[in-house]
Amino acid sequence: MSESISTGATLCDIRKRRGLSQKGLSEASGVSISLIRKLEQGQVDHTRLETAHKLATALRVPTTHLLDRHESPEGADTDSSPDAEAWAPVRHAVERPPTDTTTEAPTLEGVQAAADAVGRAWATNQLATAATLLPPALRDAEALGDEGREAHAYVLQLAGALLTQTRQYDAAETALRQALDAAQGRHRSASVAGTMCWLAIRQGRLTQARTLATRWADDVEPRVSRATAADLAAWGGLLLHLASACVRDNRPGEAADALRFAQAAAVMTGHELPVRRRMGAWGPLTVAYKRAEQHMIVDRPDKVLEIAEGTEAHTSDAGRVQNGFNRHQLDVAAAHVRMRQHAQAVKVLSGVHARVPEWLAQQRYAKDILGDVVKRRRTLTPEMRRLVDAVGLPL
Repeated sequence: MSESISTGATLCDIRKRRGLSQKGLSEASGVSISLIRKLEQGQVDHTRLETAHKLATALRVPTTHLLDRHESPEGADTDSSPDAEAWAPVRHAVERPPTDTTTEAPTLEGVQAAADAVGRAWATNQLATAATLLPPALRDAEALGDEGREAHAYVLQLAGALLTQTRQYDAAETALRQALDAAQGRHRSASVAGTMCWLAIRQGRLTQARTLATRWADDVEPRVSRATAADLAAWGGLLLHLASACVRDNRPGEAADALRFAQAAAVMTGHELPVRRRMGAWGPLTVAYKRAEQHMIVDRPDKVLEIAEGTEAHTSDAGRVQNGFNRHQLDVAAAHVRMRQHAQAVKVLSGVHARVPEWLAQQRYAKDILGDVVKRRRTLTPEMRRLVDAVGLPL
């Protein structure tokens, strides 16, 4: 919800076709008239995806109609992560042929163990650890050849996910394309496709994300009478990506349909499955978090807080360090801000920081939320100052 997009000159054209003045569009969308004027005059090249969604809703068009189709929304932001240099070895391992000349041949057991170590670092948001472990894991998995294809696909997917998380999108796309090529089973292929959907959403490529999620969800839709938990997780995960793309593209009906099917799959699963090699948790809680996210996008903070209250007691200690839960907590904090409950928002953000400080530092959404709190305060508490430093918010 906090990623940048490029609106281009189409905003002005669509606004005029709708018979709206800049002031009228501002009143209908809740976006400031000064920002609308700057966008249309080319003084500002990009704005947040959340803002584009508001404009698209007021103009009654899909959000993708406001995208510059000739430019990746954050293509110039490939290395904008504050610690991008720490990820240079990972990018090199993904983008360049291996140059290691060691005579010690890797073993399948060793590669699988290395892959699992990276997976644990990903699942618990230990980004620095993952950045250190990935290059040798990628090198050794590739050196195994066909014997290690499944492990290689998994490690490449982890690399793609972590590079997406740290906003290094070109290298992430390279890693994920290689992962899809190496994947052998349909569950791994579907999981990689889901990560590719997430990458596309973060770049603002909503049509691409919708198309990809729809195609893969159709391909892996299980026969209910004999569906395994893994089958349901593969299908349901893609439906959640589809719902995320649709709600951001101002297609609420399609988003609701996808979420309804995902909910049915979660009910059939019966409980929350651990992350393991799927790259993400799956189950009723995961679907509830996504439903809250949709409510936040369409500006229903009361519904977000209602869902949060209903899921809090069911979230395990292990689940509280996972991306899905902490991303949900950012929605909860944002909902508190919308309800003018700033102290509660700070409390939620402090909890996220205590659990996953490395992850929080990468979240522009967190910076936006905290920025909304800070601009309404004359003085900052020590807790607020710690959070300001943690997310890199300029004062």
